[in-house]
Amino acid sequence: MAASSTTEMQWVNALSTRPSLEAAVDEVVTQVHHKLQGPPDLAILFISATFSSDFPRLMPLLREKLDVPHLIGCSGGGIVGCDAAGQTQEIEETPALALTVAKLPGVSIRAFHLSADEIPDLDSPPSAWIDLIGVPPEAQPKFVLLADPFSAKINDLLQGLDFAYAGSPTVGGLAGGGSGTNNGLFCNYQLHREGSVGLALSGNIVLETIVAQGCRPIGKPYRVAEVERHIMLKLSEQDDADLLSSPKERTPLEVLQEIIQDLSDEDRALAQHSLFVGLARNEFKRNLEQGDFLIRNLLGVDPRVGAIAIGDRVRPGQRIQFHLRDANTSAEDLEILLQRYQSTLDDQATQPVGALMFSCMGRGEGLYEQPNFDSQLVHRYLGPLALSGFFCNGEIGPVGGGTFLHGYTSVLGICRQPSP
Repeated sequence: MAASSTTEMQWVNALSTRPSLEAAVDEVVTQVHHKLQGPPDLAILFISATFSSDFPRLMPLLREKLDVPHLIGCSGGGIVGCDAAGQTQEIEETPALALTVAKLPGVSIRAFHLSADEIPDLDSPPSAWIDLIGVPPEAQPKFVLLADPFSAKINDLLQGLDFAYAGSPTVGGLAGGGSGTNNGLFCNYQLHREGSVGLALSGNIVLETIVAQGCRPIGKPYRVAEVERHIMLKLSEQDDADLLSSPKERTPLEVLQEIIQDLSDEDRALAQHSLFVGLARNEFKRNLEQGDFLIRNLLGVDPRVGAIAIGDRVRPGQRIQFHLRDANTSAEDLEILLQRYQSTLDDQATQPVGALMFSCMGRGEGLYEQPNFDSQLVHRYLGPLALSGFFCNGEIGPVGGGTFLHGYTSVLGICRQPSP
């Protein structure tokens, strides 16, 4: 672990679309050396899965040209980075390599690789997780995690980090574009085929998060009256202000059918294939709004009993609301969250200098029918900061005080120095 000693944080990014690995590495390293003032403290790289056969050669090539003490990266189904003309591009289905390097004055950096066998049992004390990461909780680390989708025990890892490092933000994604051993994870010039790699950043750095789940609520919130693990059996219309009354209980299917009847023709058609369930994360917030829900897949319906199964455990008394997702909603959701974030940056706040974007492979040009949509929206509200990232098999980000694995989401980790 090391900390830089200069005063100004710098992030720079470069992107290459050359099909030759040697040419791509040479191009991005040349660009970042030209842009960065002084030696870097950290490097983060994302590489197309189309280069999978070249992954064993990537780290030796990079070590020859780039001297950096801390490095992580992974493969992706698509790559986000800044080209030589200064424009951020989202490169999908073709070769691409993005390299971000940063000078982080006053920041302690720990890069790590964790195999599934090293992940403690969820009954373990916080000290087991602290020993694993090697950073004390009082350092208030900020985490970036990149994981193999098949071998990382990622949900256990996220729960453990939340348990041991309460209040520490975590962003990241699951390596995309490959299958089995075709995915690549990189940590400190080593190639890994399993587990997860990550960063713990402590000290003179702020990591702020945006999790755009791309959904809008329909109908109204309901309380879960009866449930078996992830299968909702009864929903209640009981209002918080009338806890002593006998609430009317109905099956989730009855509730959903009533909601769908009140939708427009367009939304009714959308509900046939893009219907989700939002789980409220804040039990104390009375008026729930967009962004207050953890969005989960609707897995199936049992018409015999009116039950609905979703892709997460639900507890009795939890509030839920049905949601829809489409391109317009995904765009509006991200824009609303970017507007909210921008409004928190007053004249006294230091401005963001770098950001990482972890976007679902179900977004991008396939969703919006135009290239570079999410990244252009980020720049519209946050300005010309160094933005890089990749299209993931699952996105990692916080909602309502906990960190979760998401789908169809864009997660942003925005970096700046603390305000004076």
